[in-house]
Amino acid sequence: MRKFITGMGISLLSCFSLSVRAQLSLTGQLRVRTELRDGYGTLETVGSQPAFLTSQRARLNFNYRSSRVIFQASVQDVRVWGADASTINNADGARLSVHEAWGELVLANTHDSSFGHSPVEYFGIRVGRQELVYDDQRLLGNLDWLQQARRHDAIVLKLLNKGWQADLGLAFNQNTDAFNYNGTTYTPANVPAYIKDSKGNLMAVPAGYIPLVNAAGLSARTGTPSFVIAPSTNGATQDYKAMQFLYAAKQWGQTRLSGLVFVDEFGKYKADSVRNIAGSDTGYLYGRHFNQAGVNTRVTGGLLLTTPLDHRKYWRLQAGAYYQAGHDRDGLTLAAYTTTFALTYAPHLLATTIGWDYLSGNNAFSASTTNHRFDPLYGTPHKFWGYMDYFYAGTGSATGGLNNPFFKEKYTSANSRLTFELCYHYFGLAADQKDVKGQHVSKYLGSEVDAIGTYGLNKITTLELGVCGLWATHSMEYAKGITPNTARLNASWAYLQLNIKPDFLQK
Repeated sequence: MRKFITGMGISLLSCFSLSVRAQLSLTGQLRVRTELRDGYGTLETVGSQPAFLTSQRARLNFNYRSSRVIFQASVQDVRVWGADASTINNADGARLSVHEAWGELVLANTHDSSFGHSPVEYFGIRVGRQELVYDDQRLLGNLDWLQQARRHDAIVLKLLNKGWQADLGLAFNQNTDAFNYNGTTYTPANVPAYIKDSKGNLMAVPAGYIPLVNAAGLSARTGTPSFVIAPSTNGATQDYKAMQFLYAAKQWGQTRLSGLVFVDEFGKYKADSVRNIAGSDTGYLYGRHFNQAGVNTRVTGGLLLTTPLDHRKYWRLQAGAYYQAGHDRDGLTLAAYTTTFALTYAPHLLATTIGWDYLSGNNAFSASTTNHRFDPLYGTPHKFWGYMDYFYAGTGSATGGLNNPFFKEKYTSANSRLTFELCYHYFGLAADQKDVKGQHVSKYLGSEVDAIGTYGLNKITTLELGVCGLWATHSMEYAKGITPNTARLNASWAYLQLNIKPDFLQK
């Protein structure tokens, strides 16, 4: 008994000593969102019915922090209610995913006396699966609105000193570590094991092959399948093979100037077809074969300034510009740009913002083979170009770019428990587009109004309600790749979201 008591005492002292030297946190999240979709993301065809669904994200976050090491792990389960049967069998596989799993080695820290003399205030190296979140998340963000969110497998060197911040990041993607896998060609998408060919017969997808989506059925001219890949962003059509970035920022009081240079490299491919013989049928699978040497390199760089304009900090300005050069995912020469401007007046509980975002695009009347369509990298488009996600999100966006003046009004209660936001977006094309007859299409795409309210039910629970409407023109049909005069031009979307974020180690 004496040995047991002594052992327990040593264990308790060890735990107490650990709590002094290190900090542990264990937090969670359950976010449930019910949506009524009647034109969310893209216009609905005439005669279609609204969709009604509920999705959820359950996440568990573990963080360990000591003077020398920081460790973060985040495991999440994302699903739509009813997508799985109430009882699944063993063949259905795992339903969990790792959102984050990284460690940060702390090599210098002036706020920790155990380091002695540090040449800089802070220097660390973060390695593993991690979110990349910078500035307002315009180009690099965690895309938290999506239940699955976004993360990168990367190494990031992080430096802080005298108001300066500098982060250098690197990543290199590969599909497998199998012994018989040779070379470094990379298939940049999650590809299904089986897919239907042009005759509707099921066939195995060849290695290194990404099938094109049969989006238009049979061509009226040739009688052969017509395949379309809509232009998109954020890795929606092709993930990078490798990337490098340098982010640098300087803070002067409430003023912050930041610069970003981001290089992403995409594996080269060739258009290919695979024959599939199924009984008396001979079908074909069309797609992209990523078995080519070399990469297409894209370079994005620019500056973003955020600063107050008066000593009371009622007026605030944000302005920025970024340019893209090199080659796009498909190997075309790239010359594109974006600019952003926003002026906010927030004297007390009400904040008023007027702004203008411009993203360059391709002119349909130009014979140039240079791609002028700006791609906003791996950001959070839901924050900027309308909550209905018509642009630079998962449904693709206009090849003609986007011209988006906007107005926002936001109220926050004195105790920050209640917020209400009303937004207006004017959507227009940045470059000329043509209709099926080769005539100019009106640049005005439509207008969107978003009304979003949030209320804190308690310290860990918030309730959010959103009601949004979009009034489009026929130009939106061309911008979204929809057959002219087949879509309903008025769209709406509403959602109710419950967000619970407990801290399990706090009383």
